Order: sequence, then structure tokens, then C-alpha cells
Amino acid sequence: MSKFYYRVKVKPNSRENKAEKVGDCDFIVKVKASAKKNKANFAVMEVLADYFKIPISNIRLILGRTSKNKIIEISGL
Repeated sequence: MSKFYYRVKVKPNSRENKAEKVGDCDFIVKVKASAKKNKANFAVMEVLADYFKIPISNIRLILGRTSKNKIIEISGL
């Protein structure tokens, strides 16, 4: 199973949930959820799962749990 790593910039408290690819390995992910209590991190994983059409279990947060800049691992593409 192949694994890919993406840099993700998160914009919490947005009007919509949306993933936008801005480079080969870069995304901007807008989520409605706030950054409190890990809600935005979970929302980012849901948005990316929908974008890639994969189960959320194939997505892992590698770096940036408390930062807007994250490294995400995606397997099963």
C-alpha cells in the first residue's frame, strides 16, 4: 500500500468545508469547525477523505496537531 505525504494549511471557522490543491503536495483546507478540542483536525481529515474518495481511516495526522500547518499521511490511493 502506497503512502503519500501532504502539507496542509488549515483555515478553521470558515464558511464552508473545502479542500483546494495549491501545489503537488500542498493543500489549503477550509473547515467550519473551530480549532478547539481537536474539532478542526477531525474536520480536516473528513474533508480530505471526501476529496480523495477514501475512508477516513486511511488518513493520519503526522505533524501539527496544534498548528494551522500540518503534515498529513494518506494511504491507499
